[in-house]
Amino acid sequence: MTRRLFLGGAAATGCVAATGGLAAAAQRRRFFAGQHLPIGLQLYTLGQEPYRDLDGTLRTVAKIGYRAVEPVALMKRTARELRAALERAGLSCPSTHVPLQTFGAGGPTLAADLGKLAAEMHVLGVKYVVVPIFPVPARIKARKGESVVGFFTRAGREMTADDWRRAAAQLNEKGAALRREGLRLAYHNHNVEFVKYGSETAFDLLLANTDPDLVRFEMDIGWVAAAGIDPVPLLRAHAHRFRLVHIKDLKAGTVPNHAFRMDPADVGSGYLDWKRILPVAYEVGVRDYYVEQEPPFSEPRMDAARTDYEYLSRLT
Repeated sequence: MTRRLFLGGAAATGCVAATGGLAAAAQRRRFFAGQHLPIGLQLYTLGQEPYRDLDGTLRTVAKIGYRAVEPVALMKRTARELRAALERAGLSCPSTHVPLQTFGAGGPTLAADLGKLAAEMHVLGVKYVVVPIFPVPARIKARKGESVVGFFTRAGREMTADDWRRAAAQLNEKGAALRREGLRLAYHNHNVEFVKYGSETAFDLLLANTDPDLVRFEMDIGWVAAAGIDPVPLLRAHAHRFRLVHIKDLKAGTVPNHAFRMDPADVGSGYLDWKRILPVAYEVGVRDYYVEQEPPFSEPRMDAARTDYEYLSRLT
């Protein structure tokens, strides 16, 4: 080898090493890669697709880059069937949504045998059982022809402060029972919880009347914003109560409300400042992050999930 060739090869090697070092440094500056956090997907985002073709859907989700998912209960499978499908796709399942009440849809609930539920959750590898929506008092009945969203909107309006305190008591009870089974309970909000009772919101009542050792919270950032609330002060005011979040973006035209209404956007194309929000979430103890997008969609749902992932994976 001539001296010229040697020096040229050394220079090329140095250039490659420097380029690799720059790429690694850029990767470390990205929020999720820098904190070694997987980006998760709440499977509700994909509508009926996981029910029609669970294996194909999970393979596509993993191919996009997601490494964790949050199912809706057991996705109408057995725990072992769902676990096997997740393993085939290389996905983990740190949490799943399980309602406090039975709403006629079937599947596991926290009103049934908690020992059986806990066994199913351990099969899945779940850490957090997440209550997806508030319990509706027995006196509030569905009306003929009323939609599910309409029913829950009306229920939220008709609930009293004492109803929310009773909901907190139920969460404490279920949280204690699950902790004895080696699991944790969390509560997922919508915007209904930010209706006011004097100086306090329903969400304030849930936070104040649940035991921090028994009940954690999964903040749905989009629904918080849809209520007209800035998520950052809320995260900081209740550090370590929030352990999971839903990443959901909104168009600037969303009018603050307490009635399950928002104008959804792909993550990064709405008005929420994720560079500001996500580091604060991490600072206060959030370790599980799930994309969740609401309908209507301007593109196929899986394409929206891909767009969401691509934005978040590059976020610095």
